[in-house]
Amino acid sequence: MAKKSVKRRVNFKFLIPVIIIIIFISAILAYFVNDNRTDSKKTMNDKNENKDKTNEVVKKEKVDVIDINSKSRNVAVMVNNIKTVWGYQSGLQDAYIVYEIIAEGGITRFLALYKDANTKRIGTVRSARIYYLDYAMENDALYVHIGGSKEALSDIKKLGITDFNSEVTFRDKSIGLRYEHTAFTSMEKIMEVASKRGVRTTAKKDNLLNYSIEDVDLSKKDGAIKANDIYISYSGNKSTSYKYDEKRHVYLRSQNDTPHIDYVTKEQYTAKNIITYQVKNSSYDTYGRQTLDNIGKGEGYYITNGYAVPITWEKSSRDAQTIYRYKNGEEITVSDGNTFIQIQPKNRKLTINELNY
Repeated sequence: MAKKSVKRRVNFKFLIPVIIIIIFISAILAYFVNDNRTDSKKTMNDKNENKDKTNEVVKKEKVDVIDINSKSRNVAVMVNNIKTVWGYQSGLQDAYIVYEIIAEGGITRFLALYKDANTKRIGTVRSARIYYLDYAMENDALYVHIGGSKEALSDIKKLGITDFNSEVTFRDKSIGLRYEHTAFTSMEKIMEVASKRGVRTTAKKDNLLNYSIEDVDLSKKDGAIKANDIYISYSGNKSTSYKYDEKRHVYLRSQNDTPHIDYVTKEQYTAKNIITYQVKNSSYDTYGRQTLDNIGKGEGYYITNGYAVPITWEKSSRDAQTIYRYKNGEEITVSDGNTFIQIQPKNRKLTINELNY
């Protein structure tokens, strides 16, 4: 018997509420999905914004070369600069100021100035000379040396300079030099002995130089000249030169056209600031030891960031701080970084970018 086909009629009356409910639920889901996407996009944008802020150059808030508010007393170390020790000198890069001055025989010596440093090897340490005492005093520094001329040793006592003579040094015979060229010191040793002796370690004088947090731009100062290459003659057998590194914004230091290298780091010494001026010198004994006419006033140059400007210097007494001024009378401000003060003999050659002065 054949089956009868049954036709079912759809009742749309019941479907309409179902469709409305489905549309409503879909709308709610779509809202939350879009909201989550917005939040995700916002989060990604926040991350990118934070990343951009991280990549921004953070503006400096203080000077890095030293703590200008520190009350720690300076330490000044006599450092040998006879050609024999080139390549063995250590720790000069940690000194925030280094004086280079003529000595007997046409050589020079350094007076390296440290403040709150922890340098483990400084040297080689050498003997005292009378006019180096003036620069230890102007910085109110503890003075480190090994021996010295009779005049210098006498002045140390007479002027009441706090000195360390040999007691803070150690010998490194492994470098293969003559005994007198093997003495080194460390900041730890100096401060340890200073503590044992009970000497004053708090500064009585302000810092010698004024420092700028940002790089000093000399290009618009009166008398400014380009200064990428500097040559300073000390004698017929000793010269110092600097070449500006435009990428690092420092000057690479050389002696007799040979890169000046640190024994420990094997890196070439650099200077952020250079102050150079000339004073008259003369020999006072048959050994050739020198006197220096460094009390008074004169002219020189301040050099930083590829430019040099004429300045004046004035030192009123042996223990008075030297004051360096622009030609308008304003005291100079130096860039944040170390400074080499090149005190050159009178009438020796000074060249700045092929121009002789």
